[in-house]
Amino acid sequence: MKYLFFTLMCISTYAQISSPTEKNNAIIIDNGKKDSVKIFKPTIDDYKFKTENTTPKNIDTTFTGRHSYVYTQYNNQDNFGKIQFNNIGAGFQDLVFHMDRQQQHFQLVPTNKSHFLIDIDKVKYYNVKTPTTSFLYHSAMKNGFALNTTYTQNFGKNLNLAVEYMGLKSQGFYTNNLSQSDNVVFSGHYTSPNKRYQAYAHYLHQNVNNEENGGITALALFQSGDDRFNNRENIPVRFQDSDSRFGYRRYYLYHSFLPFNSKKFPFKVAHQMYYQLNKYYFNLGSGDTASFTDYDNNISNGTKKYSYNFSNTFSLIFDKPKFYLDAGLRHQNIHIGNNWHYTSILQNNENSEHRIGAVGKLRINLWDKVNLNSFLEYSNGKFLGNFLKTENRLRLEPIKNYFLDANLNWQSAAPNLNVLSNYSPIKRYNWGRNAFKNENIMEIGGSMGLKWFNSQVFIKYFRVDNFAFINANEQFEQAKNSLNISQIGGEATFDYHKFHLNTRLHFQTNISEISLFPTPKFIGRINFYYKTPAFKKASEIIAGIKVYYFTKFASREFSPILNEFILPSVGNHKIGGQPIVDAYFNMKVKRMQFYVEAQNSTTLFLQNRSYTAPNYPLYDFRLNIGILWHLFN
Repeated sequence: MKYLFFTLMCISTYAQISSPTEKNNAIIIDNGKKDSVKIFKPTIDDYKFKTENTTPKNIDTTFTGRHSYVYTQYNNQDNFGKIQFNNIGAGFQDLVFHMDRQQQHFQLVPTNKSHFLIDIDKVKYYNVKTPTTSFLYHSAMKNGFALNTTYTQNFGKNLNLAVEYMGLKSQGFYTNNLSQSDNVVFSGHYTSPNKRYQAYAHYLHQNVNNEENGGITALALFQSGDDRFNNRENIPVRFQDSDSRFGYRRYYLYHSFLPFNSKKFPFKVAHQMYYQLNKYYFNLGSGDTASFTDYDNNISNGTKKYSYNFSNTFSLIFDKPKFYLDAGLRHQNIHIGNNWHYTSILQNNENSEHRIGAVGKLRINLWDKVNLNSFLEYSNGKFLGNFLKTENRLRLEPIKNYFLDANLNWQSAAPNLNVLSNYSPIKRYNWGRNAFKNENIMEIGGSMGLKWFNSQVFIKYFRVDNFAFINANEQFEQAKNSLNISQIGGEATFDYHKFHLNTRLHFQTNISEISLFPTPKFIGRINFYYKTPAFKKASEIIAGIKVYYFTKFASREFSPILNEFILPSVGNHKIGGQPIVDAYFNMKVKRMQFYVEAQNSTTLFLQNRSYTAPNYPLYDFRLNIGILWHLFN
């Protein structure tokens, strides 16, 4: 991977660097003879990206207060509703219940390894007038870095190729705390000159690797204020040399063909094909076995889970600007298995199946004021049973910048494949693929957006039948009664000259079965900042303070063996109730942006009492530096 990064650096600096202008401009030099020269000067509108099912957007070079939520995070996402572990790359705990909209069904994905994965509908495809490179750098915890770089280039008007590389290595401040991840994406998009054929393809290779210390063993030492433990490596942890590894590979192709004149017969035929391989390894260090009274030395300390999914979908599409219908048939060949050694003999437990199903998409656009988007998928197999998923959203926008959304979603699927079975030298972590019932999740909700204060409010209700979880005895279980959750919240931004205040509130109530999915009742965030031009308008500056807060609650515990969250044991301590304050200074100079953030800054003068999960303290004060640079060659 280091050679790939070096190659990208060489390519990006080979050509003369210039910045596209904000206005379209072609300069014609005419001396009255035939050798007049027309010089093309690109604009930002000539540099676009899209995902497979979205409309093209300009590459984002803007500089706003909202970017302080994104470009200061190692996963380059706004992580509201989550709380990060004490090292970048080590994952998050979800504080908000949500329906899984990633395409992770029939795939092995440990929950805490999922926050950095790039799903099919997240892969970016580009269309640029000149070769384009971007770099996004983050500082790490103690030693290391996180770097995301993209190079993309058009080859003629119809073909674009891109390569994206992300590398992360962070030592962390605690013992056995290293995070090391990397991914590379090769993507391409082709459209024929007559626009009748188009293809999207990508190859994705991701690794998410972590040393697992199992959390600290002495909370009193962490909270004592004793200077000896300001060096967090002096606080004992549960595991000294255990680790987990997750690998994620995908080969993907989607192509469509319009055989007839689109105005008379707007029908397309399409084919989607992908092969995906997921592998999860956990290795219990030889010195860590003494932590367990039920350790079985006949089973190897290193265990493996895996899943393979080869999928083919053939579709017929009716495509008009105001009416779009996609109906297709899907076949999937799925393998799910475990590997481990028993008395040094390799053991394998695998289930496989062929699934047949149907998929459909519907989009209706009336007068650019009424939009309906619907999705439906059904399939059946002998092992994982029936699968049904539907998502429906209706948007009304009678006046520009004022909208009303209504959502109805339903999903009936097998529980997370990572918890259906497990083999481990720890006896209580051994269970086969027991009989299970589909988790049935219904989501009803809506949101309303207003131009005033750029505000938005929402309400959601979830009902979950046969909710799957790992109980306090570290065993797979499904709830006998329904889990009911309601959520309400909103966001608004108040502006006064160069001062701005962004607020976001989220209230959540578990109406029934509270103990099965404990969450804070309230999550809030405020961002107060000042934005101004500087240095004779050659740059822009944003400086401010962010405060993130959630109420105290009896959190689930984190299991490093599964990389899942499990129900808390009796008497475990609660987390939350402590504000997390970040102070930041951001600056933009041409196409380069700098993000400097003092994270969890109150711990400079107050004792750190914040946790991500029981026995997992939140990171102490750190100075995070981020640099974003776009190069338009």
